[in-house]
Amino acid sequence: MCESTARSRVSAVTEPSVLHDTKTAYDAVATLYAELFGDVLKIKPMERALLTTFAELVQRHNAGPVADIGCGPGHVTAHMNALGPNTFGIDLSSEMVALARHAYPDVRFDEGSMTALDIADGVLGGILALYSVIHTPPGQLPVVFTEFQRVLAPGGYLLLGFFAGDDRLPQEFDHKVTAAYRWSPDSLADLLRQAGFVEVARLLREPHEGERFLQAHLLVRKEP
Repeated sequence: MCESTARSRVSAVTEPSVLHDTKTAYDAVATLYAELFGDVLKIKPMERALLTTFAELVQRHNAGPVADIGCGPGHVTAHMNALGPNTFGIDLSSEMVALARHAYPDVRFDEGSMTALDIADGVLGGILALYSVIHTPPGQLPVVFTEFQRVLAPGGYLLLGFFAGDDRLPQEFDHKVTAAYRWSPDSLADLLRQAGFVEVARLLREPHEGERFLQAHLLVRKEP
């Protein structure tokens, strides 16, 4: 068996397991998570400013709605929707989706996986993926970024949030919910570039009280 075939078979076995484990873990903590982080944007002025910029760019390009992928309890989805773009949320956790629908009944929320989005090609003007790829095994990230590239319209924007590491290789850490990884901004920017994205901007800030790691955001755009 060649090495590439072996990797493909391992990936086919491990990906459903990782998705199942992540869904189960977040289902179990959904209510607590919503209580802890449901109003977190109030104390994050840089993130609010970045979301406002993202909303303006998407609306200026007028390429379609925004999908908040890995939306959790829906607070960022609702915030983005209030900024103007037609925004809907997607999450792997059915419990998170239920909480989001209850909290924001006027906003659309769906269950789904970022590795196989139930979205037509090229229909989105923007994608938010804020700390939603941190649980993705490093070998699966190119699959996720290719899927993001597929559903974005030409010229559409992706805003990716993650915990920053200081090594070119991803660094696994003891996330309180399930296995997770930190990435250097340069490493993730390289993967995004390989998937066909062009970097527009990046934000790296020191952790606030209660945060352990540098917080990073990459804003990229699909080629027109």
